[in-house]
Amino acid sequence: MTKLRQAGDYHMPIVDRGTRPGTVLRIIALALVMTASAAAFVIFKNQLYNEIVLGVLGILAMVGIFFLVSSAIGFIEVMPQSRPDELAKASLDTHPEGTIITDRKGRIVYANGAYGAMTGAEKASDIQSLETILARNREATEAIYRLTNGLHEGRAGHEEFRLLRPISAGSASSGGAHWFRLKARVLPVEYGARNPMYLWQISDITSERDDQERFFRELQNAIDYLDHAPAGFFSAGRKGEIFYVNATLAEWLGIDLTKFQPGSLSIADLVAGEGLALVQSVHAEPGLKKTETLDLDLRKSNGQSLPVRMIHRVTSSRDGAPGESRTIVLARNSDDESDQSASIAAMRFTRFFNNTPMAIASVDGTGKILRTNAPFLKLFSGLVSRDDMEHGAAFETVVHESDRQHLQNALAAARDGQGDIAPIDSRYPGDEERHFRFYVNAVIDQSDEAPEEAAIVYAVEITQQKALETHMAQTQKMNAVGTLAGGIAHDFNNVLTAILLSSDHLLLSARPSDSSFADLMEIKRNANRAAVLVRQLLAFSRKQTMRPTVLNMTDVIGDLRMLVDRMTGTNVKLEVDYGRDLWTVKTDLGQFEQVLINLAVNARDAMPNGGTITIRTRNIAATDVAALNQRGLPEEDYVSVEVIDQGTGIAPDILDKIFEPFFTTKDVGKGTGLGLSMVYGIIKQSSGYIYPESEVGKGTTFHVLLPRFIEEPVEETAEEPSSFAALAAPSAAPAKPTTPAKTPEPTDLTGDSAVVLLVEDEEAVRRGGKRMLETRGYTVYEAGSGVEALEIMEEFGSTVDIVVSDVVMPEMDGPTLLTELRKSYPDLKFIFVSGYAEDAFARNLPADAKFGFLPKPFSLKQLAVSVREMLDE
Repeated sequence: MTKLRQAGDYHMPIVDRGTRPGTVLRIIALALVMTASAAAFVIFKNQLYNEIVLGVLGILAMVGIFFLVSSAIGFIEVMPQSRPDELAKASLDTHPEGTIITDRKGRIVYANGAYGAMTGAEKASDIQSLETILARNREATEAIYRLTNGLHEGRAGHEEFRLLRPISAGSASSGGAHWFRLKARVLPVEYGARNPMYLWQISDITSERDDQERFFRELQNAIDYLDHAPAGFFSAGRKGEIFYVNATLAEWLGIDLTKFQPGSLSIADLVAGEGLALVQSVHAEPGLKKTETLDLDLRKSNGQSLPVRMIHRVTSSRDGAPGESRTIVLARNSDDESDQSASIAAMRFTRFFNNTPMAIASVDGTGKILRTNAPFLKLFSGLVSRDDMEHGAAFETVVHESDRQHLQNALAAARDGQGDIAPIDSRYPGDEERHFRFYVNAVIDQSDEAPEEAAIVYAVEITQQKALETHMAQTQKMNAVGTLAGGIAHDFNNVLTAILLSSDHLLLSARPSDSSFADLMEIKRNANRAAVLVRQLLAFSRKQTMRPTVLNMTDVIGDLRMLVDRMTGTNVKLEVDYGRDLWTVKTDLGQFEQVLINLAVNARDAMPNGGTITIRTRNIAATDVAALNQRGLPEEDYVSVEVIDQGTGIAPDILDKIFEPFFTTKDVGKGTGLGLSMVYGIIKQSSGYIYPESEVGKGTTFHVLLPRFIEEPVEETAEEPSSFAALAAPSAAPAKPTTPAKTPEPTDLTGDSAVVLLVEDEEAVRRGGKRMLETRGYTVYEAGSGVEALEIMEEFGSTVDIVVSDVVMPEMDGPTLLTELRKSYPDLKFIFVSGYAEDAFARNLPADAKFGFLPKPFSLKQLAVSVREMLDE
């Protein structure tokens, strides 16, 4: 054989040491046995008995008959057909890959013709193992080594390696470098006799590698063409996540492709303004594709906008679910003056149209939507889509049903060409909390593009504006009611003061055994009850008299716990969760106790079947205030007191009304209706905040926030003021009046011939006060106004020891009177009498003004004590 066998010629194996004897040898052996038997009969015919011969012949005849019958029914084959193992061997013999089988020690058991052709072997003696042939190539040797180790462990494997020349020097294959693929696996034991056999297959894959490299180069060229195309391109997934961005678009937008990962960006990250709603409005029919041209702005990495035209193509699955999208992006440079066509102007208008912050839609005379901008699609995404508009959606679908007639009237006016059409305020269909205002403008000159266009409708969401209007109206109403309550309380205080002074005067002249004594006591008792109601009105109007002190909420709640527990009843459990290291606050102790009792009683009434009331205290740092989500709450340190119940809860529609005066959910006769409004006033007057959180059926939590008290350093003076002097000289900041210490009442309340100027515009109070002071031995001058008081002081000024004046008076109020008197009498003692809080008028006085204060209504003893203490200072 002078030439190597071609691919179609190696159908015979070169080496086959595992082949068993064939069928022909077995037939020859059988013929020899039969011939020998016949010769034995001839030679020994005289020595055998006829019976033996007949027996042997009978047996042979039976074997022959059995053989013939078995051959006829196919039980025995005379010439056996090919078996599966022979088919497998034939497949290996003709396999185009070079195949060689070795034992564990590397000895060659089988090699097919393709292997001989590949290695240049023409006969069995020329066959060499792969390890011997490839010994000079390091890469191939390492591959054989790795595969051999894997075979020893029972693993199959494959390796690819490169040779600078073909395996056979005389191969007809082209010269140069070649690539080979080598596969190895372990044959089953039944094919490998006692020890496992290894099957090696080697093939030349140079042409395959050449095809792969050519395909890779073509792919690289295609990617390079796409990356550096004069247009941008990106592809996105079902959820808008971007999988690919070409280099052109990345350069336009400032995207670093070395850091870009598929899915790290989305379309929402690229589109500026409301353009995303326009992109999301493009939907394809189930199983189809849809392409739309969109003019909008993209967002650069530096925040700048890039005006573009997008050719956006989307797909949809058979079930209608959105699929992937492919988008071409065409940029328009602002300095491009070479093309001044109408299409550029139209594109610019479309960009402006879609980037305006107002939702815009054009409609025909019947109200059908013709086109919209991106903000409109975003604002009403749950009501109308681009597909709905393509199928003739009506504008009334975005208007509440109760306001659609107003829309029809506005469209009729637009068709008539009217210029002034009133705007329409409507709610969002399906969401009563959202409010919109629609402006309808008539289209006078129809364009050729939309000759049926009748009106342009502008839509603006005014939900926040409505909420602000409601809040302002509520605030104004509360302020108006507070002013009214304060004025009523002031006048009522004068009446109560006269009643209390008169009842005290009568009680002084009556004996307990008199029949009228009990009636007088009843009058005084009911007057005091009325005074409590007046204090509630003043608390609501935030004008009641407060004596703030520095308090620790842990001590306050601990002292009040037993009282609250007793008031809440037996079927309600009280739990207190004290916060650690609570900051101090400054408020009126008695007023704050009233707040806690009121909230606890309300919590009890909200749990008719019993439950648990929890009072929790904690510190809230200024950095944590924003997490409370309470508008208008300053960022400062607070001490929080929460009153939590497990009651029926408060419905959302009445939650905003609970602090209104006389608003109550209780039955008639079960409450004054001033409870929570009074609580609100007390907390506000303490510079605090209160707000509820409630869920129907689960309970309510009232959050009370009091500002943290930080003690300011006070300069020491040579002379310490007495307790009453501290009261008489409030600080420059009247919001934090100084609290007097409790001192024993003077034992001698007589006037000791002191002269008092009593200034009061209410005649009953003035007359009662004069009579009470005169019974104590004082000389009293009375004046009905500040002007009259100045006239009296001009006449008797040197003899007047103290002035007791009302605050609110006609012509001249109390603070003005004090200012005028101190010009001539700087050391004149002065007491203000008022139903309003002290800080309501003290802010109008100089910082060094010294005075006493007596809140209305007051009794005879309180008036006498205040005058006596001021005179003793």
